Amino acid sequence: MQNVFQINRKMIVNLALLAFILMAAHPAMASTGTGGSLPYESWLTSLQDSVTGPVAFALSIIGIVVAGGVLIFGGELNAFFRSLIFIVLVMALLIGAKNMMSTFFGQGAIIASIDAKAYIRSISTLV
Repeated sequence: MQNVFQINRKMIVNLALLAFILMAAHPAMASTGTGGSLPYESWLTSLQDSVTGPVAFALSIIGIVVAGGVLIFGGELNAFFRSLIFIVLVMALLIGAKNMMSTFFGQGAIIASIDAKAYIRSISTLV
């Protein structure tokens, strides 16, 4: 009976160790940069800027208010119009949520470029 308990305890310890290893933080060495020179990156970047900009945020707030108002005060709506209103509401929530999260928590690290001449001048004044 005690031998079975020994095996189970070893199994539990091994599983806990495996879970710890799998859930341990891995250093993230990724950064956002200019990327490669693929032909479609420029218009994808401009599309991302358009969808996440201040105009899109304002339109998402207006869309949430209008779609919510139509759903609340719209009365009898057929299934197509009701599903169309839900699609507008979900799109507005997705765009607005991305902008709200970046407003509350920031957009990530911004790494400033170093002017080499100014850096050398500042070091030479210290020496």
